[in-house]
Amino acid sequence: MTTATPPRVFGAGRLWQALGTLAQTALVLLVVSGISFLFLKLSPGDPVAIMLGSDFSRDSYDQLYRQLGLDQPWFQQYLGWLGRFVQGEWGTSYVSRQDIFEQAVLEALPVTLTLAALSLLIALVVGIPLGVLAAVRRNSWMDLLASAIAIGGNAFPSFYLGVLLIWIFSVGFGWFPSMGYVSPWTDPLTGLWHLALPALTLGAWYVGLIATVTRSSLIEVLEQPYMAAARARGEPGWRVIWVHGMRNVLMPLVTVIGLQLGGMLRGAVMTEVVFTLPGLGMMITGAVQTREYLVVQAGIMITALLFITVNFLVDRTYTLLDPRLRKHER
Repeated sequence: MTTATPPRVFGAGRLWQALGTLAQTALVLLVVSGISFLFLKLSPGDPVAIMLGSDFSRDSYDQLYRQLGLDQPWFQQYLGWLGRFVQGEWGTSYVSRQDIFEQAVLEALPVTLTLAALSLLIALVVGIPLGVLAAVRRNSWMDLLASAIAIGGNAFPSFYLGVLLIWIFSVGFGWFPSMGYVSPWTDPLTGLWHLALPALTLGAWYVGLIATVTRSSLIEVLEQPYMAAARARGEPGWRVIWVHGMRNVLMPLVTVIGLQLGGMLRGAVMTEVVFTLPGLGMMITGAVQTREYLVVQAGIMITALLFITVNFLVDRTYTLLDPRLRKHER
C-alpha cells in the first residue's frame, strides 16, 4: 500500500529569512541616508544664495532660509526629509522646477540602467570568449594577445578612454556622436548609435576583468577528472569547453560580476559626464554644483537601492546555478 506524499509546507524559516532581508535592507538605506544627509549639510556652499541669484535682500534671504527649514537642527531636517521621502514626497528641483521623483526615477534612472546593461553585454560578449581562448590556448600567442587586451582594458581609466574615443571616432572620423542621448527603446538604431562609445568606454574595464576570471577559472576546471572523462566519451571539443567547462566557471564569474556591478554604477557617473548623458550620474553631478541637496539625496538613495538589488539578484542566481543550494533553502 502506498501513501501519497504530503505537499511541501514551507515553515517559518523562509518567512523569517524574508523579514530579515527586508530589515537589513531598511537598515542599510537608513544608514546611507543619514550619513549622506550629514555630509551634504557639512559641504560648503549656500543653496539659498544660489536660488536667489546675485542680487537679493537680507529679508528675502531669511524668509527663504526659514521656508526651506534650514534654520532647524540638521537631525530635525533629516527626520522631516525622511518622513516625506518614505511617503513619496521627494520635493521639487528649484533649478528645473520639476518633480524630483519624476526627474530621478522616470528620466535619469532608465538612462543609467540602459548604459550599464549595454556595457555589461559588451563585456560579456567580448570578455568570455577572450578568456576561453586564452585558457584553451594557454601560453600561446593567442593567450598573450588575450591577456594584453585584458590588461589594456584594465589600465585605461574610463574618463580618459572616453575622451580618447571621442577624439578618434567622433572628432577624427565622425563615425559616432560625441554627446547627446536618444533612448534605444523609442529609436533603437539611433539610440544604440549614441550609446556605442559610452557603453564601450564603461565596458572596456570589465572586458579585461571578465576575461581574466574566465581564463583562470577555466584553466582550473580543465584539469578536473570529469573533463578528461568527457573527452574520453568522445564528446566534441566545443561541448566539453562550453557545456561541461563553462557550467563550472559560471559561479566565480557571477560572483565577480555581482561584486563589480556596483563599480559599474560608479563608473557610469564619470561616463555620463564625459558624454553628457542625462542619467543619474549627470543628475547628481549637476545637483552638487547647484547645491540641490534633495536631488543629490534622491540620487544617492536610488544608487544604494540598486546596489542592494544587485546583491540580492546575485544571491538568487547562485541557487539557479547550483541545485545543492536550493536544497539547503527548503
